[in-house]
Amino acid sequence: MATLGIPGMVSGLRYEYGIFKQTMRDGWQHEQPDHWLARPDPWEVARPDEAVEVRLACSFDIHAGALRTVRHRPSTLIGIPYDRPVVGYGGRTINTLRLWSAATPDYFDFQQFSGGDFVGALAETLTAETLTRVLYPDDSTTEGKGLCFLQQYFLVACTLADAIRRFRAAGNEWSALPDKVAMQLNDTHPTLAVPELMRILLDDAALGWDQAWDLTQRTLAYTNHTLLPEALEKWPLPWFEIMLPRQLEIIYEINSRFLDDVRGRFPGDDGRVARVSLIEEGQPKQVRMAHLAIVGAHSTNGVAAIHSELLTQTVVPDFAALFPDRFNNKTNGVTQRRFLLVANPPLARVITDAIGDGWIAEIRRASRFRV
Repeated sequence: MATLGIPGMVSGLRYEYGIFKQTMRDGWQHEQPDHWLARPDPWEVARPDEAVEVRLACSFDIHAGALRTVRHRPSTLIGIPYDRPVVGYGGRTINTLRLWSAATPDYFDFQQFSGGDFVGALAETLTAETLTRVLYPDDSTTEGKGLCFLQQYFLVACTLADAIRRFRAAGNEWSALPDKVAMQLNDTHPTLAVPELMRILLDDAALGWDQAWDLTQRTLAYTNHTLLPEALEKWPLPWFEIMLPRQLEIIYEINSRFLDDVRGRFPGDDGRVARVSLIEEGQPKQVRMAHLAIVGAHSTNGVAAIHSELLTQTVVPDFAALFPDRFNNKTNGVTQRRFLLVANPPLARVITDAIGDGWIAEIRRASRFRV
């Protein structure tokens, strides 16, 4: 995007640790902590002046080394952004990678510390920092899955709060949102953007449902990366009840209106209604995040021609029948600048001598090169 001169911002979480760092000793692999933030990063700029609040319907404590929810005790997290430049080829456009780090509004409870509760004085800070401490929490445990769920909401809430703040600061009316802001949901992980954006438009902007839903759909687009049904995320409904009850209310209403439309278009087809519902029946019930993304976005794309074809034919054929115009393909690829210009300078020189250097910024021009 930067090379093409398209302004944009990528949002993610500022993790402290990666999965692991691999070392070899005596021919055997040894796994060590991969501390990503161990050294200062000269390209990273902290922006505490642009921090945002993230409100939850519960709070957390640390029990036996794991993050545990405390019901009915609302809490607030602070998202602190850290920016790094993404420089386009030639340096004419510089976009931003913005990574969010979690903190608490009060970094230290002096009263607890003075009373001798040294661990309790830091408890809220420790639980907040746990949120962005590790990439890919252990999903073999309920606690690890819950932390992943919370990470996803934290990313979505920070990103939307930041984008909406900048959108409104520019003096825009709410009706201009899809014209000024386009958000791409990269797989199902940020799908909570659908109910969160609706919450902002309904509760903060005081818009009506129909207008809020129209703006949400026209603002969001979804990229699917997997054809494996088991890899399409589903989150237990009770987690929404504990952490995000307002967002769950909105999901219920989205689902109710959507299923009414399905029944109207396919009367008597209860099997289809069950297959496309945003809520999967079971113990416990679960929210189907891929379904929510497809319904809440104006576009759904696969990442290769065969992938996009199989997506509509085998994974979500009912949705392809409902929304044939929403599905499309956007082929993922590699950049010729890294994998040819940098990786193979002699070949790059041959191509440039033959057709000029325009291919470096625009790969389509490389089609003029013939051996």
